[in-house]
Amino acid sequence: MSGLFQDDPPQDAQPPPPGTGLFGDSGPAPYRVLARKYRPATFDDLIGQEAMVRTLRNAFAIGRVAHAFMLTGVRGVGKTTTARIIARALNCVGPDGTGGPTADPCGVCPNCTAILADRHPDVVEMDAASNTGVDDVREIIEATRFRPMQARAKVFVIDEVHMLSRNAFNALLKTLEEPPSHVTFVFATTDLRKVPITVLSRCQRFDLRRVRIAELSAHFTRIAAAEGVAAEPAALDLIARAADGSVRDGLSLLDQAITRAEDGVTATDVADMLGLADREAIFDLLEAVMAGRPAAALAVTERAHERGADLGVMLADLLELLHTLTRLKSIPGLRDSQELPEAERTRGAVLADQLSVSTLARAWQMLLKGVGEVESAPDRRAAAEMVLIRLCHVADLPSPGDLVRRLTQAPVPPPSGGGARAVAGGAPRLAPQPEIESGPRLAGLRDVAMLLAERREALMHAHLLHSVHLVRFAPPFIEIRPEPAVPRDFAPRLAALLVEVTGTRWTIALSTAAGEPTLAEQGSTADAGRRSAAADHPLVRAILDAFPGARIQAVHDEAADSYGLPVDMPDFAPPDAEPADEMEQD
Repeated sequence: MSGLFQDDPPQDAQPPPPGTGLFGDSGPAPYRVLARKYRPATFDDLIGQEAMVRTLRNAFAIGRVAHAFMLTGVRGVGKTTTARIIARALNCVGPDGTGGPTADPCGVCPNCTAILADRHPDVVEMDAASNTGVDDVREIIEATRFRPMQARAKVFVIDEVHMLSRNAFNALLKTLEEPPSHVTFVFATTDLRKVPITVLSRCQRFDLRRVRIAELSAHFTRIAAAEGVAAEPAALDLIARAADGSVRDGLSLLDQAITRAEDGVTATDVADMLGLADREAIFDLLEAVMAGRPAAALAVTERAHERGADLGVMLADLLELLHTLTRLKSIPGLRDSQELPEAERTRGAVLADQLSVSTLARAWQMLLKGVGEVESAPDRRAAAEMVLIRLCHVADLPSPGDLVRRLTQAPVPPPSGGGARAVAGGAPRLAPQPEIESGPRLAGLRDVAMLLAERREALMHAHLLHSVHLVRFAPPFIEIRPEPAVPRDFAPRLAALLVEVTGTRWTIALSTAAGEPTLAEQGSTADAGRRSAAADHPLVRAILDAFPGARIQAVHDEAADSYGLPVDMPDFAPPDAEPADEMEQD
């Protein structure tokens, strides 16, 4: 009897056909998702990894195949797939069974078919995320001692290898450095920084890059055609952008879009599926914001919200568009690149011509901060709209650089006739001329130092801060005592810069008088005073007594400037100044 209640079947009985169910009914074959159905089987099938493919092909051609590989890259770019292709390339024997290692495995020999079906006894795959210990690695080390059962070489594929423990890595080192000739290791990781350098130095490393949007879009177009599905190019572009360089993620999204579609995959369907705002809506939103029209901007967000778009994602799309426009502004040749979608190359180029780099940079900074606010806000929509309203209201404001130029770019009056020339620091200069009202007001040496900092005159600013003693400041006349480290052309350069900025002829005289301390010395003195005052505070004294060894690290005074001096602190009086008369008392 073959069964509990049934006689043996007749000798001529035939086995049930494939696909027969439990009760003899034939069911449909299980569906294979696109990511598995179109998994690359050869090096030629890999997209976007030309450098790695070229190197591996050359290695197989000249017989210089490494004994250990380290494949790194983001999820879904083909690390495990590449490992399996390497395993087949090492073990392929060809259709006639006489072939050797080849970069083009036949796919039909017993080794190729078994590896493709994930059932070859000599190709061992281990997930290090769930097998992290020393014992798991010792099993692999023990297996390396035995010859392959069927194949030419044993291949050990360890995925997410960075998850192994330190002891597991240490246990693997000796075998990895001197493996048997019939053993090859292929490691895959998404976080190369966590792999010890001692392991990396024993492997041939390949960095699998993110696949470009254009390559992904073309790949998805071919797959959609093979599946007999009509798909709009704009829809596939959206999927390619959302995939973020991952082929597997993109194929999963395409699978979902095909399932969702009724009459073909459209851009609208994909945008709804991904919760994205329409690309044209992002351009409309940016134009409204840059024009300072909050009502128009909020109308765009209202329509997007009604379609189910996440306004936080919309801000992220706006941030991406700003980056693209800045690139178009900086690299005009990108306007002819097929890497960019059509909207960016046409409408984006027009916007890039209309907006300055400073405006784009300011909007980028505000949006970057705004995206963080949206993520932490209890109402994402309200937070996103507040960010857009702020952007609208600052769109027409001049940038800090424009403000400085407006303040400093004033017509310079021609020198008055008969002005006497003098010499300062070995260079000719004009005699003092009256100040004009349009230039910035310089009330002391600190103002001059701040002006040098704004003009990015770093070396002159450093000398003025640390090595110049003010003797007298009476605009447009400055008398200073420079220390020996100050260059000889400091005075004429400073005078020329002040003329350029203020439109007034300045005299910079050199003196041997002691003058006042340098700005840096004044700042140190003021800081010491603040520390002393803080240390004398009863509360601070109590804290220092309660925590032996504690010390005052720094004292921050909101009333002090960037040099550590009080904002309203008058400049030091010159040594030869007369004391002021005291007020008469009644």
